[in-house]
Amino acid sequence: MTKLRKTWVYSPQKPPAPKVPASIKAEAEQKARQLVETTLIPQYIKPPPKDYGFNYLVDIYTKWYRHYFYFCAKYCSPGPNALSPDFETKFARLEYVGENRFNLSFLRHTGEWIEVYPNLSFDECLTAIKVDPFFRP
Repeated sequence: MTKLRKTWVYSPQKPPAPKVPASIKAEAEQKARQLVETTLIPQYIKPPPKDYGFNYLVDIYTKWYRHYFYFCAKYCSPGPNALSPDFETKFARLEYVGENRFNLSFLRHTGEWIEVYPNLSFDECLTAIKVDPFFRP
C-alpha cells in the first residue's frame, strides 16, 4: 500500500471585498424595487389555485447582505405534510466588485452560485435579470 506524501501549498488570502457606498445601495434598492413591482411580480405571481397541494410563489423582494444584493422569492407550502407554511429562496445575486460594477450570478439547483455575467453596471444586471431565463424565481 502506498503512503501519501504531504506537501506545502501556497494559498494566498483573498483581498477584502470592497465596501458598498450608501449612495449605490440606495440607488440599487430603488431601481430593483421598480423592476420587481413593474415586471417580476405581475409576470410571476398569480393567485393561488383552489385545492392546490404544491408550493406557489407569493412574493418577490430584494435585500442586501454585506456586498451582495439578492433577488429573493417567497413561496407558500399549503400541503398537509409541509415542514413550514412558507419558505424563501434566492434566485439572483449581484456581487459588488467596485467602481459601480457588479458580477451577476444565478443559484443552481445544487445550491452553488454560478457567475454568468462579470463586471456589469447595475442597469445591465437588471436588464439581464429581466430577459435571461437563468433568473426565474
